Amino acid sequence: MKIVRLFILCAITLCAALSAKAQQITYSVEKVWGNGQHCAFTSIIEFKGKYYITFREAESHIFDSDGEARGKIRILLSEDGNKWESLPTISKEGYDLRDPKFSITPDGKLMVTIGGSIYRNRKLVGCEPHVMFSEDGTTFTEPQPITLKQKEEGVSEWLWRVTWHDGVGYGVSYGIVDGKERSLKLLKTTDGINYDTVQHFATDNFPNEATVRFLPDGRMAIMLRRDGSNNKALWGLSQAPYTEWEWKPMEFYLGGPDFIVLDDNRIVAGGRTLFVPSAPKTALFVGTNNGRFIESVVLPSGGDTSYPGFITVGNEVWVSYYSSHETPNASIYLAKIPLDMLHKRNR
Repeated sequence: MKIVRLFILCAITLCAALSAKAQQITYSVEKVWGNGQHCAFTSIIEFKGKYYITFREAESHIFDSDGEARGKIRILLSEDGNKWESLPTISKEGYDLRDPKFSITPDGKLMVTIGGSIYRNRKLVGCEPHVMFSEDGTTFTEPQPITLKQKEEGVSEWLWRVTWHDGVGYGVSYGIVDGKERSLKLLKTTDGINYDTVQHFATDNFPNEATVRFLPDGRMAIMLRRDGSNNKALWGLSQAPYTEWEWKPMEFYLGGPDFIVLDDNRIVAGGRTLFVPSAPKTALFVGTNNGRFIESVVLPSGGDTSYPGFITVGNEVWVSYYSSHETPNASIYLAKIPLDMLHKRNR
């Protein structure tokens, strides 16, 4: 009888210890920007010892009260990731600038790729991807259009994000053909301005936003959003020279997808989820290079939300994102999540 009691006591003690340990692992979320404007589509990076978050800012998701689309790019900078200050906003006449995405060029410049949408009478008539650079992280070149060397006639391109690997930048461009069908292709660059086509993709169900990253073994991985009748995201893998691809559907929809590959081969991904279609959330998933992921964290979010960016800082993953769960127009948030919270699937 004493042995049974001792066993029960040990089990209770162990459960209490595990519960206490689990309770100690928490994460923080702070609103880092909210000025009444619609602030959305984030990216985050560490550059020369400082932290940067960028996003689009305007009256609404697209149009101002006078029917014009005038998105500006705002960049926040921080010495420690706690106190943030804003650089002057960046705009360009005739363009709705949106979806700014950071990267660092091989020659050490901070690079921002930007979508430049052109509207006439509330109708999207074209898109011209732009890029700008900074050597010090505070002053930037004027946004300039990128050059697609094999540009297709009648296709309005959107280069969504660039990732650098072995001196070459790669990104997926999607576009509208004749106002209806989507084209999708992998591009590469060595200067961030001029781009060559590597491979055309034959994917269905309205493919669009895509993030390119590289695995420790050198393979390229792509996470691709789809918005057709089958809207499950796609996971793609390829060996250099990245012309032969293996694609598999993921188990969920993901809007504004991004992901980061950790040193232990864990992959942390995130974006807008629609598990409850009327209540979108920004969620994080953890998985491996087989494309199988499990939901790990649902961030405080709702309404117009998503488009996360990821960096690792010490033993944490920092996630920038936007959401309108607290304010009529979306604000910018930063979550700091301990790596110990992000457990991958065991199969």
